[in-house]
Amino acid sequence: MSAHLDYEINKELGECYLFMGELDKAEEYYQKAAKSNGIHPDPYLGLATIAVQRGALEEAMTQYQKAHTIEATDKSHAGIGLILMESGDPGGAFEHFVEALVINPENMVALFSMVRLGHETDRLGEIVPHLENYLSIDPGKHEVRYALAGCLVCMDLKAEAVAQLERILEADPANDAAQELLAQIRE
Repeated sequence: MSAHLDYEINKELGECYLFMGELDKAEEYYQKAAKSNGIHPDPYLGLATIAVQRGALEEAMTQYQKAHTIEATDKSHAGIGLILMESGDPGGAFEHFVEALVINPENMVALFSMVRLGHETDRLGEIVPHLENYLSIDPGKHEVRYALAGCLVCMDLKAEAVAQLERILEADPANDAAQELLAQIRE
């Protein structure tokens, strides 16, 4: 069997076991994949995910950095950002989330982590363009539009927030969160 086929099989088995929540089996196959072909970031991203689920953040950071060294992807940036956020480095985390969104504007982990950080660190103005960029790709994603409206409210741009909430309610009149925020703004 070729090394590449061996790598693909082990990586796929790792993904399957991870999806089923069998972390030990997933780890075993990701490690085999990493050994059989160390030029792909995927096994290290899988090992990082396992470490995060086990609460081993240092190990997760090591694995994310290995993946990142092989190929800096939106997933490696988002993973490193999450670890930095959890370990008290909001500035470093924010920068990695920005990099993730430059590579893939639809990375929801980076986008919503950035929204959380933006509220915590008063950097909402830097987040709005990323939310708007996402909505230019997928205008029907109500969760993103709602997050944008929330940022706009906090920035005291209520008319713009109302416009975003009204767009949500046009498409989904029963959206409770949008109705509640709209009612709060209009009080």
